[in-house]
Amino acid sequence: MSDAPERALVVMAHPDDADFSCAGTVALWTRAGTEVVYLMLTDGEAGGDELTMDSAEIGAMRREEQRRAAAEVGVEDVRFLGYPDGRLVPTLDLRRDISRVIRQMRPERVIIPSPERDWDSIPASHPDHMAAGEAAINAVFPDARNPHAHRELLLEESLKPWAVPEVWVVGGPEPKQHTDITDVFDRKLAALAAHESQIGDIGEIEPMLRKWMGITAVEAGMPEGSLAESFRAVHIG
Repeated sequence: MSDAPERALVVMAHPDDADFSCAGTVALWTRAGTEVVYLMLTDGEAGGDELTMDSAEIGAMRREEQRRAAAEVGVEDVRFLGYPDGRLVPTLDLRRDISRVIRQMRPERVIIPSPERDWDSIPASHPDHMAAGEAAINAVFPDARNPHAHRELLLEESLKPWAVPEVWVVGGPEPKQHTDITDVFDRKLAALAAHESQIGDIGEIEPMLRKWMGITAVEAGMPEGSLAESFRAVHIG
């Protein structure tokens, strides 16, 4: 893959967010040799429709599911910040914690959820997703590159500033960056299937995914039968 970065960071609100939005692209990158880190801001302990387990048990289960899902697309480094699911807000503390990971791994590309509400798809605009996007883009610019932001990262943890050159936004308006994931769609499905607590039968959602990604591929001008993921690529000055 000619445009695969050397290092990439995926910042998402919940376990399974990356697998729905960008796991196919990640599979292509890792196959090309990219080092990818997943950063989940919550443990997803508020996921599910039934109150049959306590939050700690659900969180532990979903962390393990995310690790298995990540392995399906070649990601070995999965990190969790443990912020409360369903109550995520783009605080300075959250920006600092994302900035820390950016400075630690020094990615060339960061994938984030859109901080903008999609009025045509309210379920896609979960408040946690928007908060994650807002905190992540602010961590990219200006925080991670600014030595005066979160001074403890530099002075106490010796983490030097890092300027991320590019961000790919998922779920936002005007997606103009498309990735052909036809050859790795099975790996995306395997990653999603790892989230057993959220997806009872992967076979039930596979047709929906194929339709959704087929439409995306057509809009991108790809050959008939192709499947694609879409992003808005933002170059940071």
